[in-house]
Amino acid sequence: MPRVPRPVPAGGESLAATGALPRVSRSNRRSEHSLIRGALAGSEADLEVLFHRHWPRAYRAAFLIVHDHAAAEDIAQEAFVKAIRRLDRFDRRRRFAPWLNAIVANRAIDWARARAARRESEHQGPEPAAPPETPVGRYSEDVLAALAGLTPEHRAVVVMRYVLDLSPGEIARTLELPRGTVNSRLRRGLDSLEVALREVDFQ
Repeated sequence: MPRVPRPVPAGGESLAATGALPRVSRSNRRSEHSLIRGALAGSEADLEVLFHRHWPRAYRAAFLIVHDHAAAEDIAQEAFVKAIRRLDRFDRRRRFAPWLNAIVANRAIDWARARAARRESEHQGPEPAAPPETPVGRYSEDVLAALAGLTPEHRAVVVMRYVLDLSPGEIARTLELPRGTVNSRLRRGLDSLEVALREVDFQ
């Protein structure tokens, strides 16, 4: 298997947007199927293009679920490695991004649940709804703080629906949940976000 590229540091997507990081040349804007064929054949160049094409959203989704920069980098990196190792079993009639992001979401949920369990066992109480150190992408600190106040389960389905653009059916299959449960978590998560942001507006 070709070597997996190193991840972009936290906040790297905004650096790329300003030109502080090198952009992938237009000559490398090949089709996803072509890049996957090259990666399967051992091309590190194709693997690197595939990685940088999908890294920003994978990292952003992981961070919005776990609210920890270092953990989000690890989760996105591990998810990409897992996806590449299973690339020969990937159904090329599907898009690569939803498949990768499903792995990211599941790993992030597991990490968030483990952290919550540790806090409970150490009698630290629920995770504080503090804003993260730096904003991520287009999301304000108020939105990030409101997301942090959700349970990991509610936070995950909101991120999967509105950041990863997965349908409720895709979320249900990814998390192995009934679709009704996914819809219920979405409604509750969005209701909680609305209440939290409304409170910010009146402060």
